[in-house]
Amino acid sequence: VQLVESGGGSVQSGGSLKLSCASSRLTIRAHCVAWFRQPPGKEREGVARFLRANKSTYGDSVKGRFTISEDNVQNTLFLQMNSLEPEDTAMYLCAASLRKRSAGCAQLRADDYDYWGQGTQVTVSS
Repeated sequence: VQLVESGGGSVQSGGSLKLSCASSRLTIRAHCVAWFRQPPGKEREGVARFLRANKSTYGDSVKGRFTISEDNVQNTLFLQMNSLEPEDTAMYLCAASLRKRSAGCAQLRADDYDYWGQGTQVTVSS
C-alpha cells in the first residue's frame, strides 16, 4: 500500500489549500482513512476522518474550516482547508487502516492506522 500526499505549500493567514492523498493497492472508500498533522516539535494530531460511509468527524481546532472528501474514481482522499491560521502550520499526513469502514472507524488516534504517506508541508504566515 502506498499513500502519496500533495498540495501543501505556503499561504497567508485566511487563505486556502486543498491537499490530496492518492492511494495504491487500498480502496479508500472501503477503508478507514484520516488526515493527521504534526506541527514542529509537537505530537501528531488527528485532523479529520471518515467515521462511516459518508459521515466524517473533525478535530476541534479545525471544525467548520476543514472538509474531508474522497473521489472514488481516482481513489484519492482530499482535505479542503479554508480560513487557514498560523497555528495550522504543520506536516500533514494521510493515513489508512486495514479496518473496513463498514465496521465503523476508531477514534482519531495514530495508533489505529496502519499505512502512512510521507506528508506534505503546510505553512501559514500571519
